Amino acid sequence: MGISKVVGCAATVLFSAAIYLKKSGFTYMPIPLLVGALVGYSVSIASHPSINLPSLLGKRSDGSFPLWAKFIFGPYLVSVRLYAVLKRLKRRESLYNEVSENLYVGGWPTSPSQMPPGDPVVIDCTCELPKGSFINKDAYFCIPLWDSRSPSPAQIESAVRWACQKRAEKKPIYIHCANGHGRSVCVMCALLVELGVAESWKDAEKMIREKRPFIRMNSHHRKNMEEWTKQRITSKKG
Repeated sequence: MGISKVVGCAATVLFSAAIYLKKSGFTYMPIPLLVGALVGYSVSIASHPSINLPSLLGKRSDGSFPLWAKFIFGPYLVSVRLYAVLKRLKRRESLYNEVSENLYVGGWPTSPSQMPPGDPVVIDCTCELPKGSFINKDAYFCIPLWDSRSPSPAQIESAVRWACQKRAEKKPIYIHCANGHGRSVCVMCALLVELGVAESWKDAEKMIREKRPFIRMNSHHRKNMEEWTKQRITSKKG
């Protein structure tokens, strides 16, 4: 189930609980639940594929969140961080995997010890998780995306170009999303193709799956990878 449905269902539960408490004679207790439901419905709508507005959460290009976003979306931002960590513990999967020499894909790092070796540069594919203070701002590139949504061909291209520049500087590259299964894999597929490690994004996907079996690219990822490939071929011919 996608983020839009999950958050929408959670918001409906909060709203129903607030109505129940209100009818039971409670005056103030329903208020926090109603606020939580409003935030949840906002996220549900903004993350729907037909809307797809990750800027709702206000994540900046340096990976930080403004004070207003923390105030309005605080409960949601905290809950998704806890969810990412708990899901990781439940699956007992490596936080990251090396898919080719000095090219890593994985989940959101919360401490320096969770970073790949070699002081890598980072491509962050999340709109809901912050950049760790241990990551240098010059070694950080953000594509803010909702969970289960895909970067556009233009976003893929910008990330690949940035990564290739860092690759020329002999820097290891770490591409991550929340758990390293979809958003980050999509960008890594494109990078492997651009670097000549894989002939196509489908070959790159197979290569990544051999290292990280739980990856899952959905129809959004695949559609945009096909479009990026077409644009790449056209630009090379031009």
